[in-house]
Amino acid sequence: MNYNSTLTGKKILLGITGSIAAYKSILLVRLLIKQGAEVKVVMTEASKEFVSPLVLSTLSKNEVIIDWKSRHQWNNHVELGRWADLMLIAPLSCNTLAKMTTALCDNLLMAVYLSATCPVMVAPAMDEDMWLHPATQKNLQQIQSNGNRLIPVAVGELASGLLGPGRMAEPELILESILDYFIASKEFAGKNILITAGPTHEAIDPVRFIGNHSSGKMGHALAEAFAAKGAQVVVVEGPVPNPLNRSDIRTIRVSSAEEMYVACIDEFPSADIAILAAAVADFTPSTKALQKIKKETSDLTLELTRTKDILKTLGTLKKQNQLLVGFALETENEKANAYSKLKAKNADLIVLNSLNDEGAGFGVDTNKVTILTKHGKEIESPIKTKKDVALDIIEQIKTFMHESNIA
Repeated sequence: MNYNSTLTGKKILLGITGSIAAYKSILLVRLLIKQGAEVKVVMTEASKEFVSPLVLSTLSKNEVIIDWKSRHQWNNHVELGRWADLMLIAPLSCNTLAKMTTALCDNLLMAVYLSATCPVMVAPAMDEDMWLHPATQKNLQQIQSNGNRLIPVAVGELASGLLGPGRMAEPELILESILDYFIASKEFAGKNILITAGPTHEAIDPVRFIGNHSSGKMGHALAEAFAAKGAQVVVVEGPVPNPLNRSDIRTIRVSSAEEMYVACIDEFPSADIAILAAAVADFTPSTKALQKIKKETSDLTLELTRTKDILKTLGTLKKQNQLLVGFALETENEKANAYSKLKAKNADLIVLNSLNDEGAGFGVDTNKVTILTKHGKEIESPIKTKKDVALDIIEQIKTFMHESNIA
């Protein structure tokens, strides 16, 4: 793989914790600088016992930050967290790992971590028994579910003299992981992605509506993942509890199915990939009362009409170089219904999930899906966070594009 100029101009924030492996940070800083990166170092007090701040300051050509008095600015943790393109904590000690899971903020490094708006990568280092302890493994799962990227430990000689897992990855392998991350982060550069998210609200009167429980979390996870990979993303978002608010993602906020339909028709011609993750209402009241309907003694009968089918319409408009992905939330005959939808709507992929699966569906942070392609492939994605499911979906989109010769 060609890594030339990958890190030129990139801003790397290196956090160093109290571990014997801290000595490797000297070589790591040198390697990053040679690749053209700008490096700043944040150390814990404990890490000074293992590596010299003077050496790291000389190599990085930047002042090493250790405590709240560094640079005599109380808010330098916020500045550093916003300055970096990537934060790397290497070595990550067992102690700091535990703090990351609970947001315990008792030193400057943790304050920077909690303030960071950039991706965070960690390279753990600890003894074998500590590494294999269930609490440590649970903490590792937790920080990964929060979006942190883990560089696997190596198996080898440890500070205790034991041989086993827990050794921090060598600086050359850490550098390779960083390079691979930045290359992957641009793999959708130049691509326009249209994503729908959340529910729609179909007004009965100015107060009441027909809706569903969609939170928009799956659509948001997809949007954030594509943006991280360099794509230009536009999200057509229904009335979700927590609206998407990111400077690198354009958001069009709508309420009704009709408004979502109009927005999608407007945006689809310029989209390379369209992913319809929203839970759009299938029916809307035939008439909307202009005033609040008063409670009467008799029952209220609503006449409903079908809403416009966004996925089917885009399927008829789709050009050869466009990719269309739909979602199917089913409660019975799941695969049969999903395959029927895939064919009827002229979609390329359908992401199927079932309300019968625990931990999947509306409102939760996890999902379990099966990705079906028009070529007849079925790819299972077991229950995991919606952020990780989004990455699985993107991986299958990449595979489909390659197999279909879609540039």
